[in-house]
Amino acid sequence: MIETILQNYSALLSAVDRWFARCLATSPGSLKCSQGCSQCCRGLFDITLMDALYLKTGFEQLDENIKQAVLEKARKRLERLRRVWPEFDEPYLLNVRPEEEWEDLMPDSDETPCPLLSDSGECLVYEFRPMTCRLHGIPLVDVSGEVFQDEWCTLNFGGERPLENRDLYWNFSVLFQTETALFQQFTMDLFNQCINELDTLIPVSLLMDYGTFDWKEWRKRVSA
Repeated sequence: MIETILQNYSALLSAVDRWFARCLATSPGSLKCSQGCSQCCRGLFDITLMDALYLKTGFEQLDENIKQAVLEKARKRLERLRRVWPEFDEPYLLNVRPEEEWEDLMPDSDETPCPLLSDSGECLVYEFRPMTCRLHGIPLVDVSGEVFQDEWCTLNFGGERPLENRDLYWNFSVLFQTETALFQQFTMDLFNQCINELDTLIPVSLLMDYGTFDWKEWRKRVSA
């Protein structure tokens, strides 16, 4: 079941990529985003548990020497995180603490490169990167006009007003509804319980053994 859910999620991510490619095609002079640009791949940001597992499937396909080098960076990152949250442990989910405390782990001043960046600045698991990585850089405006994200990469658009550029609009309401439905299926399979949100961080997501971890027992323990 998980495999099927991840296949469906992969298809959803591919739809996001097609939207982004369309934006690049219709606004070529305004967008600097391209594969190999890593200006936004700094610091920490939350990703869903479904993203984490999908990311790990791509990570496992890397050369063993590359994997070990990345894991070493991830372990060092975990050591730093535990200075803030000493109890931060498997499955490394942020939701065990109030969301306002997450900022303690993710300060805006953090410029540490993502452990999945190669020496040349390219993502080692580009085809498996999380949804937030694919959406970053362009404001997210639904075809209805609803604004889901009103920020964008400072390298893009110059003095333009992208919120008014209808070439960038897309069915984001449908996208996020579909993502939520898939995530609910995902958590039902893991926990026998429908959950709307579970989040982690890229470095620690690589340290998890998703196949052997007892998810249902963990859920019972934190819910007690």
